[in-house]
Amino acid sequence: MTNPPDAITLTAESEKLNLKTKLAYGVGELGKEIPGNILVFFLLFFLTNVAGLNPTLAGSVLLVSKVWDAINDPMIGWLSDRTRSPLGRRYPWMLWGAIPMGVCFFLLWFVPPTSNQWLLFAYYSGIGLLLDTALTTVALPHGALAAEITQAYDERTSLISFKAAFSIIASLLSLSLAQAIFAKITDPYKKYLILGAVCGVLIICAVYLCVWGTYKRYREVQTQRQQPTEEQSLPIKQQIQIAFSNFPFLCVIGIYLCSWLSLQVTAAMLPYFVINWMGLPDHHFTQAVLAVQGTALGMMFFWGAVAQRVGKRAVYCMGIPLTICALIGLYFLQPNQVGLLYILAAIVGLGLSTAYLVPWSMLPDVVDFDELNTGHRREGIFYGFVVHLQKVGVAIALFLVGKTLDWSGFISTTPGQLPPTQPDSALWAIRLLIGPIPALVLIGGLICAYFYPISRQRHGEILLQLIERRNV
Repeated sequence: MTNPPDAITLTAESEKLNLKTKLAYGVGELGKEIPGNILVFFLLFFLTNVAGLNPTLAGSVLLVSKVWDAINDPMIGWLSDRTRSPLGRRYPWMLWGAIPMGVCFFLLWFVPPTSNQWLLFAYYSGIGLLLDTALTTVALPHGALAAEITQAYDERTSLISFKAAFSIIASLLSLSLAQAIFAKITDPYKKYLILGAVCGVLIICAVYLCVWGTYKRYREVQTQRQQPTEEQSLPIKQQIQIAFSNFPFLCVIGIYLCSWLSLQVTAAMLPYFVINWMGLPDHHFTQAVLAVQGTALGMMFFWGAVAQRVGKRAVYCMGIPLTICALIGLYFLQPNQVGLLYILAAIVGLGLSTAYLVPWSMLPDVVDFDELNTGHRREGIFYGFVVHLQKVGVAIALFLVGKTLDWSGFISTTPGQLPPTQPDSALWAIRLLIGPIPALVLIGGLICAYFYPISRQRHGEILLQLIERRNV
């Protein structure tokens, strides 16, 4: 019988991706991450300081649409697994979802001409619900493509390196656009609306470029690979139960959720930290984020190369402790230590790149493990739950952030007036939320990574058994 390394070599040779496919798949990440980064970095601040919502209602806006996501994400994952069209299972969703996503993203930055808190809450909740639905129809099928266009362990790591690199590029691009627009336009209403319009166009273009650049490879793979069909008859409830009995999947969920809960809460708090605690102009916020993301981008392919030597789990456990130390350092940072702010931001970026890289490169291996155990390929279900748990987890976290700011006595800015001086209790809450609490959550991610069971050798064994089964 062929040993696992031979299976790895066979798969790597037969399913190696060309540069065009990797670049196109990465470009698709721009369509997901440009809105994601803008929302994380600016939405809560926009709602409280521009639209004039109190922090509790602003946090609730982020939470409301996630109630719908509890149905929306798994359902779209299940439906995309069942989709039959000349374009395959994933591409129709991406093509039809791109334009609504771009339009809804633009509308999210419009401030209705009313000061009524509940009318503002209703508007932003409604647009947020539509945006999240459109985002799911694009993000979920795009993520699922990684498991469908290659099965090679290291080739998937390489593909996800491109995905992760473009995710960081999306952050750098969106923040650079924000900085350029904010530098030229002082009106807070206009600058966010223009940012929404520009990013909305970029979102649509990125998704269509991804489809154009990856579809040929997808069709080649699907004509060669025998596709199981039995899972299409399984009820969604049963598929959910099977997915959550998959221990490696639970580990990946833990790694991903802990990583992004921590990092996105930190991102949401950064403008408050820079402006309210450090007392700096708002352009320092975007520059600090650029320091984080620029370092993360520079380290991305380094960590990808290391992962091919020591494994995905080891890379995560090497990078995340750096981020933990830097986050704790932010808590102790004083208003006059501007240089140290940028040093800590760069250290955060050193570890941040592993959070972009590792969970997404593990997930296709989990799909293979599930196929070995069940005979079904259900990328849509697995990616649907990851997207869903990310959005719900982050929404709950940001809702709690809003509540914490409210409880701490944070004073919202009244539209058209100068920002108020914050009480000491609010400043302490901002420092706590940007450092120690996210660091504790990241420790949870390290624990999940420790128990993740699929090594390169184990994945080689899985692929060998799948190849033998398909050749029977």
